[in-house]
Amino acid sequence: MKAVVFHAIGDIRLEDVPEPRIEQQGDAIVRLTASAICGTDLHFIRGTMESMKPGTVLGHEGVGVVEAVGSDVRNLQVGDRVVIPSTIACGYCSYCRAGYYAQCDNANPHGKQAGTAFYGGPEQTGPFNGLQAEKARVPMASVNLVKLPDEISDEQAIMLSDIFPTGYFAADLASIAPGHTVAVFGCGPVGQFAIASAKLMHAGRIFAIDAVPDRLEMARAQGAETIDFDAEDPVETILKLTGGIGVDRAIDAVGVDAVHAHHGPAAADPANQEGEQLKAQLAPHAHPHDGNWEPGDAPAQALQWAVKSLAKAGTLAIVGVYPPTDNSFPIGAAMNKNLTVRMGNCNHRAYIPRLIEYVRAGAIDPTAIRSRTEPLVDVIAAYEQFDRRQPGWLKVMLAPVGQGA
Repeated sequence: MKAVVFHAIGDIRLEDVPEPRIEQQGDAIVRLTASAICGTDLHFIRGTMESMKPGTVLGHEGVGVVEAVGSDVRNLQVGDRVVIPSTIACGYCSYCRAGYYAQCDNANPHGKQAGTAFYGGPEQTGPFNGLQAEKARVPMASVNLVKLPDEISDEQAIMLSDIFPTGYFAADLASIAPGHTVAVFGCGPVGQFAIASAKLMHAGRIFAIDAVPDRLEMARAQGAETIDFDAEDPVETILKLTGGIGVDRAIDAVGVDAVHAHHGPAAADPANQEGEQLKAQLAPHAHPHDGNWEPGDAPAQALQWAVKSLAKAGTLAIVGVYPPTDNSFPIGAAMNKNLTVRMGNCNHRAYIPRLIEYVRAGAIDPTAIRSRTEPLVDVIAAYEQFDRRQPGWLKVMLAPVGQGA
C-alpha cells in the first residue's frame, strides 16, 4: 500500500509499505477514506520536534472503514465507518476514566512517564505508524475508534479527528463563559476551531491575531475582530479596543512556530524521483534574529503577546505545540497579573462524541475550515504548499489513491 514515510529531516517520501495486520486482539485494521496534513507534521519534518524514527508513517488524522477486528473488539464490526482520535488511549486507567486520554498510563510502550502516545510521531510517542496511508492499525480499537452516523460526511469527519477537538479543548481549557472577551493567537486550523468553539460557548467578543490574509479573512467571516500583527501591535490594539483592560481569556494556538521567520522551505527538486518515491525538501526554519536558534532559547512571541494582552486574573490556554526541550515562559509577568495558565495535549476521545452531535445537529459545519482536498499521490506537493502557507491551503484533506480533486 502507499504511505507517506519519514526518512530524515527534510526528507519524506510517498512509497510502498507493507499492509498493517492485527498484532493484538484489541486491534482493528481501518481502510482510510480520508486523512489530512497538520502543522504538527511539519515540526517533525523540520526537526523542531526531535527523535523521529526513520521509516515511520506520518499523519495523525483519519477517517475510514473497519476492515478487520481482533477478538477483544466488541463494539465494532467490519464495515463500520469510524473517525480515529489522534491521541491513543487504553480507556481503563485512572487518567482515561477521568477524561485525560492524552495522559494514558498504558498506551505509550515507553511507560507511564513517557507522555502522550499518538500516530505518526517521534520515538518517544510510541512510535505508532500514522494515518497518511491507505490502511492503518488502530490499537485498543474499542476506545480509539468512534463510529460515525451516516449523515456526517468524510469531509466533516476528518475535522473531528484532531483539529476541531483541539480547538474545542483550547476553549474548554480557557474556561470561556458567556460574555467573555477572548483573544486567539494564531488563526490556522486549530485557531479557527478555537474561534468557532468560543462562539459555541457564547463568548462576547473574539479577537483573532495572525498575519496571513486568508486566515484573517476566515476568522472575520466567523465574526471575530481581526488583528494583523504585521500591520499593528496586537497588544496595543487589544488594550485600545478593550478600554485598557485586556481580554478575559487568551488562547495560544500557534506554539513554537511563533518564533519562526515567515518563509517557505527550500524548494523541492521535482526531478528527484526514484520510481514511486518522492522527496520533500522541507528545511528547518530559523529564528528571525538568530540563525543558530534552538527551541528553548526565548519565549515564543505568541506567549508574550498573550500574557500582555490578558486582563488581570485572566486565563491563558496553550494548545500550540512546543517541543519538550522548550523551557522558556514569561512567568514573572504572568505571576504579577495573577493569571491562570492551563495547557496540554488534547484529550481527543473525551470531546469527539460531543462534537459529532454538534455536527449532526447542524450547530456547526466543520467543512467551512477545510480549504483543499488533494489525492494521496500528490501529498509531497501538498506538503510544500501547506508549509509555505499559500493562499487557499489552510487545511488539506488527503483522499485515497485515485481520488481527490
